Amino acid sequence: MSTKRRRRRFNADDKRRILREADACNRPGELGALLRREAIYSSMLAAWRAARDRGEIAGLSKKRGRKPNELDARDKRITDLERALNKQTKRAERAEALVEIQKKISVLLGIAQPSFDEVDS
Repeated sequence: MSTKRRRRRFNADDKRRILREADACNRPGELGALLRREAIYSSMLAAWRAARDRGEIAGLSKKRGRKPNELDARDKRITDLERALNKQTKRAERAEALVEIQKKISVLLGIAQPSFDEVDS
């Protein structure tokens, strides 16, 4: 059974460190040795240099993906009220269903139901 190798990911600190080391390489063969030691391609190094020159490497330390919605107090209150309304609506629907079942059972058993006039008085 062979395990699939995962792609290496370099964070911003690793990229900065490797770029510093690459910039310090002066003698022939030093850069090649660095690339072999870090197991990276020269094209990756070139792309990282271009990103550094554009100022993008500093931005790599930021979290990726969607930014979380920052709810203010009013939005939080609206969300809480909607949740409470949904809960009460489900509860009312359940109560109405129970009343309907009670009506059907009373009809089946022949039990007389009080009219609305009798309940109000």
